[in-house]
Amino acid sequence: MQTFIRALALGLMTPALISAPPVSAQAATPAQQQAASAFIEKLAADAFAVLRNDALSREAARARFRDLLRTNFAVDETGMRLIRRYRAPSSPVQLTPAQLEAYRAALPTFIVNTYSDRLYDFASARVTVVRTAPRGTRGDVDVYTRITDPKGGRPIDAIWQVKTSGPRPQVSNIVVNGVNVALTQEADFSAYIEKNGFDALVAFMRRST
Repeated sequence: MQTFIRALALGLMTPALISAPPVSAQAATPAQQQAASAFIEKLAADAFAVLRNDALSREAARARFRDLLRTNFAVDETGMRLIRRYRAPSSPVQLTPAQLEAYRAALPTFIVNTYSDRLYDFASARVTVVRTAPRGTRGDVDVYTRITDPKGGRPIDAIWQVKTSGPRPQVSNIVVNGVNVALTQEADFSAYIEKNGFDALVAFMRRST
């Protein structure tokens, strides 16, 4: 079940290659929180409808699920966060524009393909929204949910971090039972880069698509 949540956290998402417009510094309003809650409920319902559709082949279901992830998750923003230590001026590894472009190009397909296979096995899971809360001062919302599986297993508490400042809500991260998924993936990427180099990470991502 935890793999299911990790997948959605990173599966994440339409590449945001154009900088987002400035947003006002204020906490999410009740209307924004309600919209974020409805967004998560619909996303979960749509995702499971695809996975539960017996009329679709496995490949067809995966293709539709990839499209769903690309539309509703902030892939590029999350992906750049995963390598932020290597984009800092103080980083001993200075990435070139070409390296960043290659990474950005490989990221969406790598994430979606890697995790859609695992998500396929969790079609019976159910996501229930418990409550919402403002996150920071940029209009973001934390949507608290309970993940249950009719087949058994202990429920999982997950917090979906939702951006509401753009043209439509998007998931930017998920915290599962207190574990920040993006931070965990960032550590995994860093370990790989330290051992093999940045170009090797991109090559690995390409081979996995």
